[in-house]
Amino acid sequence: MREAGACQAGGVPDQSEPLKSRLRADLTTAMKARDELRTATLRMVLTAVSAEEVSGKEARELSDDEVQAVLRREAKKRREAAEAFAGAGRTEQAAREQAEGEVLAGYLPSQLDDADLAAIVADAVTTSGASGMQDMGRVMGAVQKVVAGRADGGRVAAEVRRQLG
Repeated sequence: MREAGACQAGGVPDQSEPLKSRLRADLTTAMKARDELRTATLRMVLTAVSAEEVSGKEARELSDDEVQAVLRREAKKRREAAEAFAGAGRTEQAAREQAEGEVLAGYLPSQLDDADLAAIVADAVTTSGASGMQDMGRVMGAVQKVVAGRADGGRVAAEVRRQLG
């Protein structure tokens, strides 16, 4: 489910516009379309971005990479909340959290599939000369640089453990 305004024709994200500006423009579009879910989700993520900008000693403008980090963090919160609600039998709230996560996913790079992740980890194991679990930190560091937000840290760690174990 790709969001209107989040992508150019053909479903390709518009990279020429800063991510934060695209989020604001999509919020305006969602408000005009009276899309309550998108409006609430985009407001929530823009609030998180603003909070990140003013945290610390000095207010600053976030780069696209930093905005993506906020988006990943918020998407992870939605996934975890959906799981918790589903586990507690609260299917309506779980569905809402999943829907919000899908809106956020439209702004994030596509996730690596398991085969691509396994190949990246295998390459990192080979190039680092890792021989066992004691080298997990070194392999994780190398993989995280290549993966750069395209795979959840838990998935990466599980694959590294599998290949080193």
